[in-house]
This record gives sequence, structure tokens and C-alpha cells, in this order.
Amino acid sequence: MLVKFSGCDMVELWVREEDNCLRCRAGRRETVSLRTVPCEEAQASAISPCFRRDSRAEYLCRDVVSGCLDSSSPVFTRKGSFWTGDVTKLRDFSSGVGGKLTLESLDVSRKYPSLAVVPLGIGKENTGLIQLKSRNRYFFTQNEVESYEGVAQTLGIALAHQRAQAALRERIKELTCLYGIAKLAEREGISLEETLQGIVELLPPAWQYPDIASARIVLDGKSYSTRGFRNGQYRQTADIVLDSSVWGVVTVVYAQKRPELDEGPFLTEERSLIDAVARQVAFIIEQRQAEEERTKLQDQLRHADRLATIGQLAAGVAHELNEPLGSILGFAELARKTSDLPEEATQDLEKIVKASLQAREVIKKLMLFARQMPPQKSQVDVNRIVEEGLSFFKPRCAKEGIELICSLAPRLPKIIADPGQLNQVMVNLVVNSIQAMPGGGKLTLRTSGSKDHVFLTVEDTGTGMSKEVLKRIFLPFFTTKDVGQGTGLGLAVVHGIISAHRGSIQVDSKLGQGTKFEIRMPLGEQPTD
Repeated sequence: MLVKFSGCDMVELWVREEDNCLRCRAGRRETVSLRTVPCEEAQASAISPCFRRDSRAEYLCRDVVSGCLDSSSPVFTRKGSFWTGDVTKLRDFSSGVGGKLTLESLDVSRKYPSLAVVPLGIGKENTGLIQLKSRNRYFFTQNEVESYEGVAQTLGIALAHQRAQAALRERIKELTCLYGIAKLAEREGISLEETLQGIVELLPPAWQYPDIASARIVLDGKSYSTRGFRNGQYRQTADIVLDSSVWGVVTVVYAQKRPELDEGPFLTEERSLIDAVARQVAFIIEQRQAEEERTKLQDQLRHADRLATIGQLAAGVAHELNEPLGSILGFAELARKTSDLPEEATQDLEKIVKASLQAREVIKKLMLFARQMPPQKSQVDVNRIVEEGLSFFKPRCAKEGIELICSLAPRLPKIIADPGQLNQVMVNLVVNSIQAMPGGGKLTLRTSGSKDHVFLTVEDTGTGMSKEVLKRIFLPFFTTKDVGQGTGLGLAVVHGIISAHRGSIQVDSKLGQGTKFEIRMPLGEQPTD
């Protein structure tokens, strides 16, 4: 359009685009050509058209764009545009002062003696120029050049508007993406995996070329990606960082090479966007972890309250039964000493005594669970408790095809505890593990220590437990065994003893894989020499 409007033989337009310069060239006998030229690093914010054949022309264009020239000269307009009918006179008007932008290969030669250079202002930082050339000498007049300045001003406004519209569209896409991620994070009843997959699907539409974009999130070894994702040369990544550690990465990939005229495979704004996405993913993970921890603590609190209530009930029942049971046992033993009792009566008394002793043992366990039997504490070597206890189980393990592994920490500090009760804890846990491996397996006992605690771990490769069973294993009389195979008090007693020692017990179990009990016991107040 400018070629026809001006009647020139050649028109060139140079426009700054971020760190690149866009060159548009059109002539009467040439097709329109477009080319992107990188800016020099040292002059990334400057314009300096570089002429191969005449460096004075280069200085001239720099001065025209920067305004570093004498506008009172007849070859300059009041607005600083240069025009001449003979390009050889460039030497008379160039001051050699640097300017606003670095460009390459503007060809000025005697082929086009008439030359006009009009500065093009686009906003505050982005600048360019319009260069008009004619094969005819003295082709331009001052009025014509001033009219081209009006064209340049209109073109600058149009380009600024176009850039603003493009930036707005990109910003809308970015905000839509971030808003979508925020809405996903707020949704209830959706897993972390579903959330991450939803985030991945939101990424390609937010990038400059959504039709060739694909995305992937890799987190903790798991991958979530859009359909057809393939790693390629044109990609952008951002690390997902939690607690100063890299947990994963967000990746956006272009399947094809970017168009030649664009500023780069990715916009500057997209660098900020992918970083923001990575931060949001990290925030979502932190929220989920905090929520899981809160739920876990609430479950533990409810479980502790439930056990405390049951413990109070068990203590009351034990006390109510203990006295009459003692009377029954005492009278039965006295009656058994009576002479000349019929054999049948003697046998019945034996049954009464045996049943009473069993009932008294159950009451004792209930009182242990309810912490009604204070531990008789002394210095205890947990390693010794384990070694002495295992000596009774080695023959049974060998008989049932169970591999016994014992890993005891050397120089384990002693704790203040009731040795008899600790032995009962270990025996109950080992018996449970052996019963969970009817077809054989592996039983591991480990001890370890820290500054304030000693740890005892009992781990088996048995049948494992479901989540529903795990919630009830410490309740009195709860058992998964057949009738007559157990009272359901073993783990309840373990919990009561550990709680009485101000310790804790953690259970990790998976069906078909096995169970691990980890007991943590405080060292307590150590005696001084």
C-alpha cells in the first residue's frame, strides 16, 4: 500500500519486537518479504540499522530514530525525518551518535539515489522506522515527507493497538488457565491424580499455539499428560518445589517448529505463566498434605477418645467382676480340699477353678488395657527383652517355615519401663505375626534409637489387614480369628501397656503383603551415677 501511495520503488519497515526486529520489505518489482533479525546483546534496546556498503548511512538512520541530529538543516523536517534526492550527501548530515535498535543489512546504494527515513514511534520503548527509496533523483519534497510522518504516526498507533490487543488476549488465556486451576483445587471429592490431570488439560489452550501444544506434569515418579504428548526440542519447563526440594516438573511442548517470524518458541509471559502453574501445583500438594495430616490427627483423636471410653468401661467391669470371681475361686479351692468328695464333684471343682483362673487372666488383661495396673518401672535393655523373648519362638518359627530376622542396634540406650509388661508386648506382637503367616514367611524384629526414644519394630509378610480392620485392632475383644482361637485382648493389652509408658504405636498393613508395628518408647528419666 505504501509503495502505491508513495510511488517509490522500494519501501522498508523496521519494527522492534522484544529482542528481535521485524523487517518488512516491498518494491515495485519485488514481492513482499518478511524477516526477523535478532538484536545485538549489547544494544538490545537500541535501533541501529547496519549498512554493508556505507557506514555513514548506518549512523544516519541511528540519528533519525534517536533524534540526535540538527533538525534545522534543510534535509530534516521539524519532526526529525531525513530526506534527500542524492544519497551520496549522507556524509554531510550524519553525527554518528548511537540510537534505539540494532538492525542488519539495510541496503542503501546509488541504485536508489532518493532516500527518506521516517521514525516510527510505538509506545515508549518499541521503536522503528520507515525507509522509502526511489530510483529517481530528487524524488521527494518536504511536504511529501511530512505527509509520510502522518502515515508513520497512524501506523505506530495501529501497531501499538494491535500489540495491546494481542497482549490482552494472551493475558486472558493466562488468567483463564490460572482460574481453572484454582477452581480445580477447590473441588471436593476429587483425588490429587484427577486434579493434576485436569491441570494438564488446561495448559495447552493458555499457550500461544494451542493446536500444536501438549503438556505433562511429572510428580513423585508419576506422570500426567495430555493425549499424544511427546518430548521435543521446543519445550518449556518449570520445577515443582516443596520444602526447598524438587518434587516434579511441569512441561509444555510444541510439536512443530515455531513460525519463522515469531519472537521465539515461547512468549516472555509464558515463562511467568508456567512458573505460576508450578507454584500452584506445589501449593495444591501442600494443601492436600495438610488436609490429610489434619484428617489423620482427627481420626487418631477420635480413636483415642473411643479407647479411653472403652477403657473406663473395661476398668469398671473388671472391678465389678474381680471381687465375686475371687470369692468363687476361693470357695472352689476350699471345697476341693474337702475329704471324701465324690470323684464327679472333684472334677467339677477342677473345672470351676480352671475357668476362674482363665477369667481372672482376662480381667488382668482388661485392667492392663485400662491402665489400672501401674507398671513397675526399672532400667530395661530392649535388646535383651527381644533376645530372651525370641528364644522361645525360634523352634516354632522353624517348624512353621518362618524365616526369623533379628536386627538389633548396638549400644542401644536403656529405657525406664516395666520389663514384664514389655515382654508381654513383644510376645503378643510376635504371636500375632506368626499366626498371620500360616504358610510361612519372614518375621523381622528391629531395634533402633534416637536422642529421646527407642524404637522396636515387628514386621511380617503375612496376610495383612484391611483399612476397616486396622481401625478396630486395639479394641478389646475384637478379633479376626475363629471362635476359640483368641480372646481379642492381645493388641488391646499392647496398646494399654505402651500408653501407660507414654509411648506410641504405629501400624502399617496391606492385604496380602504383611503388617508392620513400630513402637516408640521414651527413654524416661535416667538415674545419675
